[in-house]
Amino acid sequence: MPWNLNSDRPIFLQIIDKIQIDIVSGFYQPGDKLPSVRELAQEASVNPNTMQKALSELERTGLVYSQRTSGRFITEDKDMIYALKEQRAQALAQHFLENMQRLGFQKEEIFRFLSQFLKAQ
Repeated sequence: MPWNLNSDRPIFLQIIDKIQIDIVSGFYQPGDKLPSVRELAQEASVNPNTMQKALSELERTGLVYSQRTSGRFITEDKDMIYALKEQRAQALAQHFLENMQRLGFQKEEIFRFLSQFLKAQ
């Protein structure tokens, strides 16, 4: 997945989001080793210090852990990963509902719209 970083939010927060999405989507599996800080920084075209800050925050949350001489790994806690996936999905759903209501849709209309949309897929 490409690194689409922009200036609307701090870069390290965007990096955290990207890595979280890569984890919950299955790009990185539980227990997978992450590329090095330098490799990730080069791939994302950011300063290694910025990447280090993002990875440190992911470690603080427990989603990533370090092994002193082996590097960083994705947690093996599948419940934690699933909880993060649900949390991110709820945030997306909330954002979608707010936007639909801004367009003037009521909850029943939103439900009907989604039902029709999903049937067409």
